[in-house]
Amino acid sequence: MTELRQLPFDRADALGISPAFGELRAEEPVARVLTRTGDQAWLVTGYDEIRQVFADERFGRSHPTPESAPRLSKSVMLGGPVGDYAGERHLHQGMRRLLAPAFSARRMRNLGDRVRVLVAGLMDDMEKAGPPADLHEALSVPLPMQVICELLGVPYEDRDMFRALADTMSDLEDEESAAAAQAEMRAYTYAIVEAKRANPEEDVYSDLAAADLPEDEIARMAAGLLFAGHETTVNQIDFGVLLFMRNPEQRDALMRDPSLVPAAVEEIMRVAAPSEHGVLRYAREDIAVGGVTIRAGDAVMLATMAANRDERVYPDPERFDIGREAAEPHVGFGYAIHYCLGASLARVELQAVFGSIFQRFPGLRLAVPYEELKPRADRLTGGLPGLPVAW
Repeated sequence: MTELRQLPFDRADALGISPAFGELRAEEPVARVLTRTGDQAWLVTGYDEIRQVFADERFGRSHPTPESAPRLSKSVMLGGPVGDYAGERHLHQGMRRLLAPAFSARRMRNLGDRVRVLVAGLMDDMEKAGPPADLHEALSVPLPMQVICELLGVPYEDRDMFRALADTMSDLEDEESAAAAQAEMRAYTYAIVEAKRANPEEDVYSDLAAADLPEDEIARMAAGLLFAGHETTVNQIDFGVLLFMRNPEQRDALMRDPSLVPAAVEEIMRVAAPSEHGVLRYAREDIAVGGVTIRAGDAVMLATMAANRDERVYPDPERFDIGREAAEPHVGFGYAIHYCLGASLARVELQAVFGSIFQRFPGLRLAVPYEELKPRADRLTGGLPGLPVAW
């Protein structure tokens, strides 16, 4: 057998992705690789192939023998099987029915004014403090954190505690401490949900409190919503600002024409790649994808960051172009039955940021050499530890 490529691949540029993804996509859009743990898995890098897997209910996050299942990494969150194999589909459908109203596009649009007020306040504070500033700590972290706290019904004053837990939970190297942090996060969020049973409010955790679901499933969902609801948007703000600073002609186009903001957010979601970890799925039966047969029980890594650069779909895919025409929707939010419920929330936050940041700080620039910026390879969601800027 030909020697298999080993994940993770080398990555030299914060705004690029490892060249190996493009090489494999050109040769084998569905290829066998060795994961970070040394297990074999299928790496899917093609756009059409990834959408096929997302849309097929025969791929899931659970495995019939989780103890012996191949793993993608040591991550306690997305490194291996999650959930009950027999009940996965039922729980997934129930979760979406429960949460869809809270994250509906209409409800998220109604949040727009509140989010814009928060953005303006954070930018006021940043301007008063003066340059240089760490945009990561001044804007990218506090905005999504405050929004998700209000939406879920989590005390904002606990932010330092659960932010530290979220960071430790995403550790790709220390499995023991990550598992302990995950357990603590679940206990913390479940206690809030429990309190909502006696005193429900207009928030998502109150919806969870009223749901007829197993206790462990509610705890898992509550912790997952808090983690995903702020962590991923933090990274998209950082990387979006960095993309515009590295592409000043696109920044100038956005400043001239504010109507480009929604398209700019979609292009950020397509190009930004804070992490190269990928999305893990397991085949529930033998399935043909991209000319190969994936066997039941096989692990599949969906490299969405590579699919979003598929030259068969996006001409000149490495170019950041907010005026890109007639492009297919990116898969940064997943696809079909696995389309992210929080996509509308992320769009509201990102549109609020990119609709104002370069109007407020037209001279925004990096305060350190670009080459010093290194995405965190030891964390599930990657991202930057800081983003020093001046203006």
